[in-house]
Amino acid sequence: MFEIIFIISITGYFILSVLFTIGVKKKFPQIKDESKLPSATVIVAARNEEDKILRTLESLEKLEYPEGKLEILLVDDQSEDSTGKIIDDFIRDKPRFKKITTEKFHSKLIGKMRALTYALDQAKGEIILTTDADCEVKPEWVKTVCSYYTEDVGLVCGFTTQEAKNGFSGMQAIDFIYLLTAGSGTVNMGIPISCIGNNMSYRKKVYDETGGYEKLPFSVTEDFILLNAVKNLKKYKILFPLNEKSLVTSIACKTWKSLIRQKKRWGVGGLGVPFIGFIIMVFGFLCNLAVLMTPLFFSPIWLYLVVFKLAIDFFVLLPVHRQLKIAENLKYFFHYQLYYLIYVIALPFIVLPNKKVIWKGRTY
Repeated sequence: MFEIIFIISITGYFILSVLFTIGVKKKFPQIKDESKLPSATVIVAARNEEDKILRTLESLEKLEYPEGKLEILLVDDQSEDSTGKIIDDFIRDKPRFKKITTEKFHSKLIGKMRALTYALDQAKGEIILTTDADCEVKPEWVKTVCSYYTEDVGLVCGFTTQEAKNGFSGMQAIDFIYLLTAGSGTVNMGIPISCIGNNMSYRKKVYDETGGYEKLPFSVTEDFILLNAVKNLKKYKILFPLNEKSLVTSIACKTWKSLIRQKKRWGVGGLGVPFIGFIIMVFGFLCNLAVLMTPLFFSPIWLYLVVFKLAIDFFVLLPVHRQLKIAENLKYFFHYQLYYLIYVIALPFIVLPNKKVIWKGRTY
């Protein structure tokens, strides 16, 4: 019986991986004439990021975009460290930048959704792009993302990786790419199930049509909630292109404790995924559970199936890493496999009994 479940699981896992690979390779038309690019607003919500935000600010300053068409809004979300002062010092005499400070009891919203709403209320750009205060963007980031906004496009997602300096950060970097490959593959096949808020963009008018965060249900994964809201409008295309010029690089979690909290937040936020999302999770869970149980069996067929599973993951990841020009990160592939094996199996037992989330010093 277990053999049948394992074979069914790995077959489903293989089919889904093929679909991810097909979807992620899809190409989309782009605006070629830079003078026709829409106006844009970049929003960064920051809370207690004094040790990281300068790197982000320096990369934002290098953004290339037509004169007068770009603004950058920095939201200091009640930071308790020197984040606000670092922003003030950096943006002095830089007209493209503007700082916004949230108030503790303003609006019914809490957390990042409130911080983003502050900025969105003031944003002037046709296209909104969001990233985080621990991220580094490329000079072509805004220009590349906005080039995908042909007439009927409402939301464009992008890839994020992490600085891979050792096995611990390297496994997280690969995990980001794997999860976003699944997200890109499904989005581009017309089944949007996930995106990432540190490399996300949308038309301001489309955001307004959803009712905005004040009308949407609260979530610790505000990106997922907005993605679903745009999908439910059934009026606009959602794209997730694989483009090296729009790649964002964040900083990996430094401790197991912070990493577990991150995974739990994503897991809790992802409980509202469409049915296909649960199918993907189930096949991932069963396939990794079978791999974990392989030592209990001594038949060569089990080892062959484990090798097959490793090969599936590698050949999904390899072309994406090459396209993004970060193939050197694959030296941490086996670190990632061990990490992936453990957290995919452990996550349901972390999320389901207790949905309390701790994030940026706040409890939700």
